[in-house]
Amino acid sequence: MFYQRSYILCVMVVMSITVIPTASAKDGVLRAGILGCDTSHVIAFTNLINNPTAEGVLSEVEVTVAYPGGSPDLPDSANRVDGFVKQLREKGIKIVDSLEEFAKECDVVLLESVDGRPHLKQFRAVAQGKPIFVDKPAAASLADVIAIFRVAEETHTPVFSSSALRFCKEVQETAHSDKIGELLGCETSGPMHVESHHPDLFWYGIHGVEPLYAIMGTGCESVNRTDTDLSSLVVGKWRNGRIGSYRGMQKGYNFALTAYGTKGVVQHSGINGYEGEIDEICKFFKSGKPPVSREEIVEVYAFMEAADESKRQGGKAVSISEIIERAEKQAAANIAAAGGK
Repeated sequence: MFYQRSYILCVMVVMSITVIPTASAKDGVLRAGILGCDTSHVIAFTNLINNPTAEGVLSEVEVTVAYPGGSPDLPDSANRVDGFVKQLREKGIKIVDSLEEFAKECDVVLLESVDGRPHLKQFRAVAQGKPIFVDKPAAASLADVIAIFRVAEETHTPVFSSSALRFCKEVQETAHSDKIGELLGCETSGPMHVESHHPDLFWYGIHGVEPLYAIMGTGCESVNRTDTDLSSLVVGKWRNGRIGSYRGMQKGYNFALTAYGTKGVVQHSGINGYEGEIDEICKFFKSGKPPVSREEIVEVYAFMEAADESKRQGGKAVSISEIIERAEKQAAANIAAAGGK
Protein backbone atom coordinates (compact mmCIF):
# COMPACT_ATOMS: atom_id res chain seq x y z
CA MET A 1 0.00 0.00 0.00
CA PHE A 2 2.86 2.38 0.82
CA TYR A 3 4.47 1.81 -2.57
CA GLN A 4 1.12 2.22 -4.33
CA ARG A 5 0.51 5.55 -2.60
CA SER A 6 4.06 6.66 -3.35
CA TYR A 7 3.59 5.79 -7.00
CA ILE A 8 0.34 7.74 -7.21
CA LEU A 9 1.96 10.73 -5.48
CA CYS A 10 4.88 10.68 -7.91
CA VAL A 11 2.50 10.55 -10.88
CA MET A 12 0.55 13.52 -9.51
CA VAL A 13 3.76 15.53 -9.05
CA VAL A 14 4.93 14.74 -12.59
CA MET A 15 1.52 15.69 -13.99
CA SER A 16 1.54 18.99 -12.09
CA ILE A 17 4.98 19.84 -13.42
CA THR A 18 3.92 18.92 -16.94
CA VAL A 19 0.56 20.69 -17.03
CA ILE A 20 1.18 23.97 -15.18
CA PRO A 21 3.36 26.40 -17.20
CA THR A 22 6.06 28.29 -15.35
CA ALA A 23 7.70 31.58 -16.26
CA SER A 24 11.46 31.22 -16.49
CA ALA A 25 14.53 32.96 -17.78
CA LYS A 26 18.23 32.17 -17.86
CA ASP A 27 20.36 33.14 -14.88
CA GLY A 28 21.11 36.87 -14.92
CA VAL A 29 18.35 37.56 -17.45
CA LEU A 30 15.55 39.94 -16.43
CA ARG A 31 12.04 38.49 -16.58
CA ALA A 32 9.85 41.00 -18.45
CA GLY A 33 6.09 41.02 -17.99
CA ILE A 34 3.58 42.38 -20.51
CA LEU A 35 0.64 44.17 -18.88
CA GLY A 36 -2.14 44.47 -21.44
CA CYS A 37 -2.33 42.22 -24.51
CA ASP A 38 -4.55 44.31 -26.80
CA THR A 39 -1.97 45.86 -29.14
CA SER A 40 0.23 44.50 -31.90
CA HIS A 41 3.19 45.88 -29.94
CA VAL A 42 3.06 42.89 -27.58
CA ILE A 43 3.89 40.53 -30.44
CA ALA A 44 6.41 42.82 -32.14
CA PHE A 45 8.22 43.56 -28.86
CA THR A 46 8.25 39.91 -27.77
CA ASN A 47 9.66 38.82 -31.13
CA LEU A 48 12.51 41.32 -30.82
CA ILE A 49 13.31 40.72 -27.14
CA ASN A 50 12.97 36.93 -27.23
CA ASN A 51 14.79 36.47 -30.52
CA PRO A 52 17.22 33.59 -29.85
CA THR A 53 19.89 35.38 -31.89
CA ALA A 54 19.47 38.68 -29.98
CA GLU A 55 22.74 40.25 -28.89
CA GLY A 56 23.81 42.90 -26.42
CA VAL A 57 21.27 44.26 -23.96
CA LEU A 58 18.37 42.46 -25.69
CA SER A 59 19.92 39.13 -24.71
CA GLU A 60 19.73 40.21 -21.06
CA VAL A 61 15.91 40.53 -21.01
CA GLU A 62 13.25 37.91 -21.75
CA VAL A 63 9.46 38.23 -21.92
CA THR A 64 8.12 35.44 -19.71
CA VAL A 65 4.66 36.44 -18.45
CA ALA A 66 1.63 38.49 -19.51
CA TYR A 67 -1.64 39.78 -18.09
CA PRO A 68 -4.40 40.13 -20.76
CA GLY A 69 -6.24 43.28 -19.61
CA GLY A 70 -8.49 44.79 -22.26
CA SER A 71 -11.19 47.49 -22.49
CA PRO A 72 -14.69 46.17 -23.33
CA ASP A 73 -15.92 49.58 -24.54
CA LEU A 74 -13.02 50.08 -26.98
CA PRO A 75 -13.25 47.89 -30.12
CA ASP A 76 -9.53 48.31 -30.90
CA SER A 77 -8.91 46.60 -27.56
CA ALA A 78 -11.79 44.15 -27.07
CA ASN A 79 -11.57 42.71 -30.58
CA ARG A 80 -7.85 41.94 -30.39
CA VAL A 81 -6.93 40.84 -26.87
CA ASP A 82 -7.90 37.16 -27.28
CA GLY A 83 -5.92 36.82 -30.50
CA PHE A 84 -2.77 38.34 -29.07
CA VAL A 85 -3.07 36.25 -25.89
CA LYS A 86 -3.27 33.13 -28.06
CA GLN A 87 -0.13 34.16 -29.96
CA LEU A 88 1.76 34.82 -26.74
CA ARG A 89 0.77 31.43 -25.35
CA GLU A 90 2.05 29.80 -28.52
CA LYS A 91 5.39 31.54 -27.89
CA GLY A 92 5.57 29.98 -24.43
CA ILE A 93 4.59 33.09 -22.48
CA LYS A 94 2.77 32.39 -19.22
CA ILE A 95 -0.65 34.09 -19.02
CA VAL A 96 -1.88 35.08 -15.54
CA ASP A 97 -5.27 36.39 -14.47
CA SER A 98 -4.35 38.75 -11.62
CA LEU A 99 -2.06 41.74 -11.31
CA GLU A 100 -0.84 40.44 -7.96
CA GLU A 101 0.48 37.24 -9.55
CA PHE A 102 1.78 39.22 -12.51
CA ALA A 103 3.87 41.48 -10.27
CA LYS A 104 5.43 38.46 -8.54
CA GLU A 105 6.33 36.79 -11.84
CA CYS A 106 8.39 39.57 -13.42
CA ASP A 107 11.40 41.80 -12.73
CA VAL A 108 10.49 44.57 -15.19
CA VAL A 109 7.22 45.65 -16.81
CA LEU A 110 6.03 46.58 -20.29
CA LEU A 111 2.70 48.35 -19.68
CA GLU A 112 1.17 47.84 -23.12
CA SER A 113 -2.60 48.37 -22.76
CA VAL A 114 -3.63 50.12 -25.98
CA ASP A 115 -6.18 52.19 -24.03
CA GLY A 116 -4.56 54.96 -21.98
CA ARG A 117 -7.47 55.21 -19.52
CA PRO A 118 -6.54 52.23 -17.29
CA HIS A 119 -2.81 52.99 -17.26
CA LEU A 120 -2.78 54.90 -13.96
CA LYS A 121 -4.72 52.20 -12.11
CA GLN A 122 -2.59 49.45 -13.65
CA PHE A 123 0.61 51.32 -12.86
CA ARG A 124 -0.56 51.90 -9.28
CA ALA A 125 -1.17 48.15 -8.90
CA VAL A 126 2.31 47.02 -10.02
CA ALA A 127 4.53 49.97 -9.01
CA GLN A 128 6.88 48.25 -6.57
CA GLY A 129 10.28 49.63 -7.49
CA LYS A 130 10.67 47.55 -10.65
CA PRO A 131 11.37 49.56 -13.85
CA ILE A 132 8.19 50.11 -15.89
CA PHE A 133 7.92 51.20 -19.52
CA VAL A 134 4.51 52.72 -20.29
CA ASP A 135 3.66 52.49 -23.97
CA LYS A 136 1.88 55.27 -25.80
CA PRO A 137 -0.44 56.85 -24.99
CA ALA A 138 0.99 57.10 -21.48
CA ALA A 139 -2.53 57.92 -20.27
CA ALA A 140 -5.78 59.46 -21.48
CA SER A 141 -5.08 62.83 -19.86
CA LEU A 142 -2.12 64.94 -18.82
CA ALA A 143 -3.38 64.78 -15.23
CA ASP A 144 -3.03 60.99 -15.31
CA VAL A 145 0.47 61.26 -16.78
CA ILE A 146 1.50 63.52 -13.90
CA ALA A 147 -0.23 61.17 -11.44
CA ILE A 148 1.79 58.23 -12.79
CA PHE A 149 5.01 60.13 -12.11
CA ARG A 150 3.85 60.97 -8.58
CA VAL A 151 3.11 57.30 -7.89
CA ALA A 152 6.51 56.44 -9.34
CA GLU A 153 8.17 58.84 -6.90
CA GLU A 154 6.21 57.49 -3.93
CA THR A 155 7.12 53.89 -4.76
CA HIS A 156 10.66 54.55 -6.04
CA THR A 157 9.69 53.02 -9.38
CA PRO A 158 11.75 54.02 -12.46
CA VAL A 159 9.42 54.86 -15.36
CA PHE A 160 9.33 56.40 -18.80
CA SER A 161 7.03 56.49 -21.81
CA SER A 162 7.61 57.06 -25.49
CA SER A 163 6.48 56.45 -29.04
CA ALA A 164 8.77 54.17 -31.03
CA LEU A 165 9.37 56.92 -33.58
CA ARG A 166 11.40 58.98 -31.09
CA PHE A 167 14.17 56.40 -31.28
CA CYS A 168 14.14 55.74 -35.03
CA LYS A 169 17.53 56.19 -36.71
CA GLU A 170 16.49 59.19 -38.81
CA VAL A 171 15.08 61.06 -35.81
CA GLN A 172 18.10 60.43 -33.61
CA GLU A 173 20.54 61.36 -36.39
CA THR A 174 18.69 64.64 -36.93
CA ALA A 175 18.51 65.37 -33.20
CA HIS A 176 22.28 64.98 -32.84
CA SER A 177 23.41 66.27 -36.25
CA ASP A 178 25.93 69.10 -36.52
CA LYS A 179 25.38 69.43 -40.28
CA ILE A 180 22.49 71.89 -40.05
CA GLY A 181 24.20 74.19 -37.57
CA GLU A 182 22.04 75.92 -34.98
CA LEU A 183 18.53 74.46 -34.99
CA LEU A 184 15.94 77.06 -35.97
CA GLY A 185 12.82 74.93 -36.11
CA CYS A 186 11.27 71.61 -37.10
CA GLU A 187 8.18 70.22 -38.80
CA THR A 188 6.90 66.66 -38.44
CA SER A 189 3.93 64.96 -40.08
CA GLY A 190 2.03 61.68 -40.01
CA PRO A 191 -1.42 60.08 -39.97
CA MET A 192 -3.72 61.33 -37.22
CA HIS A 193 -6.35 58.76 -36.35
CA VAL A 194 -8.31 59.79 -33.25
CA GLU A 195 -10.15 57.89 -30.50
CA SER A 196 -13.08 59.49 -28.67
CA HIS A 197 -11.87 58.66 -25.14
CA HIS A 198 -8.52 60.43 -25.64
CA PRO A 199 -7.40 63.92 -26.66
CA ASP A 200 -7.01 63.94 -30.45
CA LEU A 201 -3.22 63.75 -30.68
CA PHE A 202 -2.79 61.16 -27.91
CA TRP A 203 -3.97 58.23 -30.02
CA TYR A 204 -1.82 58.51 -33.15
CA GLY A 205 -0.60 62.07 -33.39
CA ILE A 206 1.94 61.28 -30.69
CA HIS A 207 3.99 59.45 -33.33
CA GLY A 208 4.67 62.85 -34.87
CA VAL A 209 4.92 64.87 -31.66
CA GLU A 210 7.56 62.60 -30.08
CA PRO A 211 10.06 63.10 -32.96
CA LEU A 212 9.32 66.83 -32.83
CA TYR A 213 10.37 66.91 -29.17
CA ALA A 214 13.32 64.57 -29.71
CA ILE A 215 14.68 67.22 -32.09
CA MET A 216 13.41 70.46 -30.52
CA GLY A 217 13.70 69.55 -26.83
CA THR A 218 11.61 71.19 -24.11
CA GLY A 219 10.76 74.88 -23.88
CA CYS A 220 7.48 75.24 -25.80
CA GLU A 221 5.49 78.15 -24.39
CA SER A 222 2.26 78.15 -26.41
CA VAL A 223 0.33 76.09 -28.95
CA ASN A 224 -2.30 76.92 -31.52
CA ARG A 225 -4.18 74.60 -33.87
CA THR A 226 -5.88 74.86 -37.26
CA ASP A 227 -8.10 72.10 -38.70
CA THR A 228 -9.54 71.24 -42.11
CA ASP A 229 -11.09 68.06 -43.49
CA LEU A 230 -7.65 67.03 -44.74
CA SER A 231 -5.35 67.83 -41.87
CA SER A 232 -4.69 69.41 -38.49
CA LEU A 233 -1.76 71.80 -38.07
CA VAL A 234 -0.46 72.28 -34.52
CA VAL A 235 2.16 75.02 -34.11
CA GLY A 236 4.26 75.49 -31.00
CA LYS A 237 6.32 78.57 -30.11
CA TRP A 238 9.47 77.81 -28.11
CA ARG A 239 10.90 80.30 -25.61
CA ASN A 240 14.05 80.93 -27.69
CA GLY A 241 12.13 82.01 -30.77
CA ARG A 242 12.09 78.63 -32.53
CA ILE A 243 8.89 77.27 -34.03
CA GLY A 244 8.00 73.59 -34.10
CA SER A 245 4.93 72.12 -35.75
CA TYR A 246 3.10 68.86 -36.28
CA ARG A 247 0.82 68.21 -39.27
CA GLY A 248 -1.69 65.39 -38.71
CA MET A 249 -2.92 63.98 -42.00
CA GLN A 250 -6.38 62.50 -42.53
CA LYS A 251 -5.25 60.72 -45.69
CA GLY A 252 -2.12 58.71 -46.40
CA TYR A 253 0.19 56.82 -44.04
CA ASN A 254 3.67 58.30 -43.99
CA PHE A 255 5.80 59.78 -41.22
CA ALA A 256 8.19 62.58 -42.18
CA LEU A 257 10.25 65.40 -40.71
CA THR A 258 12.05 68.54 -41.80
CA ALA A 259 14.59 70.26 -39.55
CA TYR A 260 15.81 73.80 -40.30
CA GLY A 261 19.21 75.09 -39.26
CA THR A 262 21.65 77.92 -39.89
CA LYS A 263 23.78 75.68 -42.13
CA GLY A 264 21.14 73.66 -43.92
CA VAL A 265 17.93 71.67 -43.93
CA VAL A 266 17.46 67.95 -43.22
CA GLN A 267 14.46 65.97 -44.47
CA HIS A 268 13.42 62.38 -43.88
CA SER A 269 10.36 60.42 -45.02
CA GLY A 270 9.14 56.90 -44.31
CA ILE A 271 10.28 56.83 -40.66
CA ASN A 272 9.36 53.62 -38.84
CA GLY A 273 10.61 50.65 -36.82
CA TYR A 274 10.66 49.36 -33.23
CA GLU A 275 14.30 48.32 -32.95
CA GLY A 276 15.61 51.61 -31.54
CA GLU A 277 12.88 51.83 -28.93
CA ILE A 278 13.29 48.21 -27.78
CA ASP A 279 17.03 48.74 -27.39
CA GLU A 280 16.41 51.82 -25.21
CA ILE A 281 13.74 50.02 -23.16
CA CYS A 282 16.06 47.11 -22.40
CA LYS A 283 18.89 49.51 -21.46
CA PHE A 284 16.43 51.23 -19.12
CA PHE A 285 15.42 47.89 -17.61
CA LYS A 286 19.05 47.10 -16.84
CA SER A 287 20.07 50.55 -15.56
CA GLY A 288 16.85 51.96 -14.13
CA LYS A 289 17.73 55.26 -15.82
CA PRO A 290 15.00 56.64 -18.14
CA PRO A 291 16.22 57.81 -21.58
CA VAL A 292 13.56 60.56 -21.59
CA SER A 293 13.07 62.92 -18.65
CA ARG A 294 9.85 63.42 -16.73
CA GLU A 295 9.95 67.09 -17.73
CA GLU A 296 9.98 66.26 -21.43
CA ILE A 297 7.30 63.57 -21.23
CA VAL A 298 4.98 65.91 -19.33
CA GLU A 299 5.56 68.69 -21.87
CA VAL A 300 4.87 66.32 -24.78
CA TYR A 301 1.45 65.53 -23.34
CA ALA A 302 0.84 69.17 -22.41
CA PHE A 303 1.57 70.12 -26.04
CA MET A 304 -1.03 67.60 -27.24
CA GLU A 305 -3.62 68.57 -24.64
CA ALA A 306 -3.06 72.25 -25.46
CA ALA A 307 -3.84 71.41 -29.09
CA ASP A 308 -7.30 70.22 -28.07
CA GLU A 309 -7.82 73.32 -25.93
CA SER A 310 -6.83 75.54 -28.87
CA LYS A 311 -9.34 73.73 -31.05
CA ARG A 312 -12.06 74.37 -28.45
CA GLN A 313 -11.11 78.06 -28.46
CA GLY A 314 -11.25 78.38 -32.24
CA GLY A 315 -7.50 78.21 -32.86
CA LYS A 316 -6.32 80.65 -30.19
CA ALA A 317 -2.85 80.24 -28.70
CA VAL A 318 -2.91 78.24 -25.46
CA SER A 319 -0.27 78.49 -22.74
CA ILE A 320 1.62 75.25 -22.01
CA SER A 321 2.31 76.33 -18.41
CA GLU A 322 -1.40 76.89 -17.76
CA ILE A 323 -2.24 73.45 -19.15
CA ILE A 324 0.35 71.84 -16.86
CA GLU A 325 -0.80 73.84 -13.83
CA ARG A 326 -4.39 72.73 -14.37
CA ALA A 327 -3.34 69.08 -14.71
CA GLU A 328 -1.15 69.25 -11.59
CA LYS A 329 -4.20 70.27 -9.54
CA GLN A 330 -6.25 67.37 -10.93
CA ALA A 331 -3.56 64.70 -10.49
CA ALA A 332 -4.12 64.10 -6.76
CA ALA A 333 -7.81 63.35 -7.29
CA ASN A 334 -6.96 60.96 -10.10
CA ILE A 335 -4.52 59.05 -7.88
CA ALA A 336 -7.21 58.71 -5.21
CA ALA A 337 -9.67 57.40 -7.79
CA ALA A 338 -7.09 54.83 -8.92
CA GLY A 339 -6.75 53.46 -5.39
CA GLY A 340 -3.83 55.56 -4.19
CA LYS A 341 -3.39 58.05 -1.38
